[in-house]
Amino acid sequence: MKFRRKLLQRDIMIRPMRTLTSPRPPLTAFAAVLFALLPGCGSTPGTFAPETRPRTDAAIASAPAPALQVSTQAAMPTQSSVADLVEHVSPAVVNITTTHVLTRSEGAHPFDMFLHESPQPRMPRQRSGAGTGFIVDGQAGYLVTNAHVVENVDEVKVHFLDGSELSADVVGRDTKVDLALLKVKAPSALSSVILGESSALRVGEQVLAVGNPFGLGHSVSLGIVSAKARSIGAGPYDDFIQTDASINPGNSGGPLFNMRGEVIGINTAIRAGADGIGFAIPVDALKDVIAQLKTKGFVERGKLGLTFQPVTPELAAALGMERAEGAMVNEVLKNGAAAKAGIHPGDVIVTVDGVGIHRSEELARNIARHAPGSSVDVTVLRHGKPVIARATLDKLDEGEQPKAATRAGTPKPDRMFGIDVADVPGGGVRVVDLATPIEGLSQGDVIVEVAGKPIANVAELRSELDGHKKGETVLLKVQRNGKALFVGMPVG
Repeated sequence: MKFRRKLLQRDIMIRPMRTLTSPRPPLTAFAAVLFALLPGCGSTPGTFAPETRPRTDAAIASAPAPALQVSTQAAMPTQSSVADLVEHVSPAVVNITTTHVLTRSEGAHPFDMFLHESPQPRMPRQRSGAGTGFIVDGQAGYLVTNAHVVENVDEVKVHFLDGSELSADVVGRDTKVDLALLKVKAPSALSSVILGESSALRVGEQVLAVGNPFGLGHSVSLGIVSAKARSIGAGPYDDFIQTDASINPGNSGGPLFNMRGEVIGINTAIRAGADGIGFAIPVDALKDVIAQLKTKGFVERGKLGLTFQPVTPELAAALGMERAEGAMVNEVLKNGAAAKAGIHPGDVIVTVDGVGIHRSEELARNIARHAPGSSVDVTVLRHGKPVIARATLDKLDEGEQPKAATRAGTPKPDRMFGIDVADVPGGGVRVVDLATPIEGLSQGDVIVEVAGKPIANVAELRSELDGHKKGETVLLKVQRNGKALFVGMPVG
């Protein structure tokens, strides 16, 4: 089942309400009036509007904004009711609408070729979108939303709880974690949120989502944290909070609050066809990038200069590890940060600056939190013993791509331990076929090491495997599509 980002400006069209409720009948006149009376849906100011709320663009001062000042005011007491919580946080949550003027290539009508001689020129068409955001610096007017909400747009409008609106500028975007920083010029200070700590969040905690679902205006929904550290294939640094609080198209970029009124997540994705499953970016990820978004408009990340893979139970057995955890180093980039720090292929990274690496994907997220040029202590297991390496990180090139391997012809195969293998010109042994499936090993893999010893041909492979007891798991290093991988192979 595929995942999709919540409705973008370009994806969510502002349409008559009846199209949102299909296949039910269109709203009657009475129902339409009733809808207009709901808070946040019409132009009538909400009942929770703060006195500091801006009114019009005409009243905006032209003085330069102060430095980013994230709110540090006290959180709400935990015994407050949900209604108190909503009243407390809503003024700092905004609805966002965007427009994008379609070019001829983007929005050309299929019959435009027959209309080019029309005496009346066609008006440019626009695409509209909706999302949500929240104020993080009320003094300077900075707010946060999803990067995809303001992607390729020409105009951004921010709508406040009292019905007023301001134009916003996009200060910076980070597409890797789907976050964007916007700025409005307000005549006075705005209400702002408190940023909590997503690392302290527990599964089962109650959370409140505030947003602009389907363009309906300020709406709230209550739920719990269903899971943490979810990977949904949205990017290289997946680490989502899963919640059953109702999240819909238009909630993108909106805050997920804990019961103390602190933002602990940024709502960003829903699972197509599934009810009660939504995903939010942990607020700790926002803290990692917000300063760079303000000063540079983009984010630079550190690079360790290696490739890695998960530690499977088979690999753990081959390495003599008690548990299958950490990230196993496959290859080390020549003259890179890892190589200079003395990290070797076959090492298992278990901590970075004292933070445990339990699953391999945690390594990329951890390193990405550090800026280029910063130094980190990397603890690896080497031959079962911990070794600490001090690495100074390089700058990550977001466009880097691995090189593909060039495959040579395959000589006649031999069979051993249920697999067909053949010599590879230049050294190594190719896996031609797997009569007996082996976890982690694939047809086409080239075995280059057995238990740390280089293998040049089939004869050397057989000799090394014969030296291990039946039932023992031996560590193989293989090359696959230009990448090095490790496989735990049972000898039998």
